[in-house]
Amino acid sequence: MRSSVGFTMGSLWLLAALTASPAALADENLFGYVKGAEPLPRGATELYAGLTQRSDKGVGHYQAWDLATEVEYGLTDKLAISGEFQMMAIDTHDILIDAYVPGDEKYGFKPSGVETALKYNFLSPAAHAVGVSLYNSFLYSWRDPHSGQDKDTLSFEQMLLLQKYFLDGQLIWTGNGGIEATYANRKTIDGLPEGFEWPTTPEMEIELTAATGLSYRFLPGWFLGVEAFYQEEHETEVGLERWSLQAGPSLHYGASRFWVTATWLPQLRGGGPQYADQQDEDLHLIEKTKQEYRLKVGYNF
Repeated sequence: MRSSVGFTMGSLWLLAALTASPAALADENLFGYVKGAEPLPRGATELYAGLTQRSDKGVGHYQAWDLATEVEYGLTDKLAISGEFQMMAIDTHDILIDAYVPGDEKYGFKPSGVETALKYNFLSPAAHAVGVSLYNSFLYSWRDPHSGQDKDTLSFEQMLLLQKYFLDGQLIWTGNGGIEATYANRKTIDGLPEGFEWPTTPEMEIELTAATGLSYRFLPGWFLGVEAFYQEEHETEVGLERWSLQAGPSLHYGASRFWVTATWLPQLRGGGPQYADQQDEDLHLIEKTKQEYRLKVGYNF
């Protein structure tokens, strides 16, 4: 799997190098996780590729990779539509977490889900004091992101996107707030350890997300930023089940036809249920990990 991951990351950087040119784009992603409110212009098409690594649950070995390829099209100057194809790879051993990680698993990239989204811009950040957009997405996935096992998931997310320019665009602030409703159903697994919990009845979850980022242009085309991402999950039977706070730096470069963003987003604090061998009491490591890294490349046609 290491060779396939290395090839994928190398391909992303190669795409950036081959298409380099000096100016900046509209709707370029300054951050790895926080979304901007700037709309994609009418008739414009943009191709995105994003690679995320999630690693370290405090015991054993855990490393998962998410690869997303997305195409976005500007239907009008205010409304854009996008479609995304997702893949994942996983390498985990010596970890056993009831209901989440049933045993060792290792494979390279396999298809894992598809997503479609609409983004509507009410106020452009370039023309108003604060830019405002509404983002709606629908996701269907068939692989569990925690264990890599088969799991059918349907999710609908609605998010408010805010963006403001300072110092004639040299300093940019972005804020997000959203809610996601999820229906999930795990598949039966044979040969589970005795007494291991692996529920196969459908589950309903509500996720609340708040995120913010601040990015500063220190050279033409180059931005250095910091972003923070808070998330909590609620279930019908237990109420608030988990919460986590992640924050870290982002480095962005934008040219006339492409952009590249790299982000490190470690988990700072978290709460909720813990697994039996967990030693980091201030983190949530059942559904989250200690470390996340993300590399994104966008190319506009």
